Amino acid sequence: MSNLTGKIAFVTGGSRGIGAAIVRRLAADGADVAFTYVSASSAAGAQALARELSVDGRRALAIQADAADASAVRGAVDRAIAELGPVDVLVNNAGIFLSGAIGEASLDDYERTMDVNVRAPFVAIQAAQASMPDGGRIINIGSCLAGRAGRAGVALYAASKSALVGLTQGLARDLGARGITANVVHPGPIDTDMNPADGAHAADLVAVLSLPHYGEARDIAGMVAFLAGPEGRYVTGASLSVDGGFAA
Repeated sequence: MSNLTGKIAFVTGGSRGIGAAIVRRLAADGADVAFTYVSASSAAGAQALARELSVDGRRALAIQADAADASAVRGAVDRAIAELGPVDVLVNNAGIFLSGAIGEASLDDYERTMDVNVRAPFVAIQAAQASMPDGGRIINIGSCLAGRAGRAGVALYAASKSALVGLTQGLARDLGARGITANVVHPGPIDTDMNPADGAHAADLVAVLSLPHYGEARDIAGMVAFLAGPEGRYVTGASLSVDGGFAA
């Protein structure tokens, strides 16, 4: 028996990249999975992923919801609960990265970054935790830049991911009495369409790693699966780096 059999997982930003790897891993471990995608342009791929995973009695549900829209996020969680059942494992993966010098950043840049990277997880957590069974899991996807900016031009993004750490630590205290854990996974450079290992900035990123190569999306999915499963039951309030030694 897989270790997540009978569990319901909800993943924001789950149609591609790290999010899709997480969705696939949780489904492989036995969970029924709902996940969001941002816009109509992603619908075909998201629905194809849901069909791929809907085999052998497994249920998978793709829901369009822009993480910048709080009502859409809450609606997506509510729909997942209505169609699949209360969420046992919540993974907040949807995120946005806007780079640039602080003097050039607009208030709109700030608000969109915080809306997607901080407010959306807050909204999803509020919506899911009300019916989340005791012993549930909340896993937020942070960034290696939360603890070490490393370069110029990432102030807004780093601030948002640092805020996510504080939110997660508070959740661990708020929800611990119910046996619900809350943790942050901090990816380093991961080979995806948005940050390819052969991209323009890849060599600079690899140069500051202890392990001189990009990671793969499955590396993040593996850590999420550990935290979601029974072996992660006594880990909470933690920031777990999967970053090739970026923080070393």
